[in-house]
Amino acid sequence: MADRKPSTTPKIRGRNSLTIRPAPARPTKAPKPVDDATLIEILTRFEAANPHPEGELEYTDPYTLLVAVVLSAQATDKGVNLATAKLFKAASTPAQMVALGEERVAEYIRTIGLFRNKAKNVVALSRILMEEHGGVVPPARAVLEALPGVGRKTASVVLNVAFGEPTIAVDTHVFRVSHRIPIVIGKTPDEVQVGLEKRIPRHFLAHAHHWLILHGRYVCKARTPECPRCLINDLCRYPAKTLA
Repeated sequence: MADRKPSTTPKIRGRNSLTIRPAPARPTKAPKPVDDATLIEILTRFEAANPHPEGELEYTDPYTLLVAVVLSAQATDKGVNLATAKLFKAASTPAQMVALGEERVAEYIRTIGLFRNKAKNVVALSRILMEEHGGVVPPARAVLEALPGVGRKTASVVLNVAFGEPTIAVDTHVFRVSHRIPIVIGKTPDEVQVGLEKRIPRHFLAHAHHWLILHGRYVCKARTPECPRCLINDLCRYPAKTLA
């Protein structure tokens, strides 16, 4: 009688039986950032499609822009515009905002998330602008970032939009788009900002901020990017494209 070959499949024998677990899936390797020639082609297409992009927050001068950007944290531009349409009629200068006071500012912006803390910051930064800067918004990053409620992103928006500085504000849209294409990969928005400002040619920097934000907001969306209508889908290396 021929010897039986030992089974290679472990038998199930109650609680102490051997359990086979599948090997853990290997993490998908992230694509490398596009090369400089591809990056220039991407920016050239954005420029051809939208030569003079603009942000969607409504403002009339550097001060109202600053206030609107402070209010836009964790809020939509549309929601901020609805609130500031009334707020700026009541107070559109630092002096008027301080005179309005926190409670009344809060009433105007109560439809916006974190409205009480934002009202406190808006009045506080307005007072500082009056007392230390003659009631005007200075085109200086260090001064802006020292104001209540103003961080690197807010300062970058104001410097770019109000004063034409070649800087990029990295919000959630820019962060996502930069990683998907990818242009720059970084752990934090600040890392991505530094990388983008180093990589993007200077003559594109004035508008790159808006191109990336608008692309992320309306095409390269967080949950389901609309790759079939993306004007750079042949250049983008995002592995989960929705082209099918």
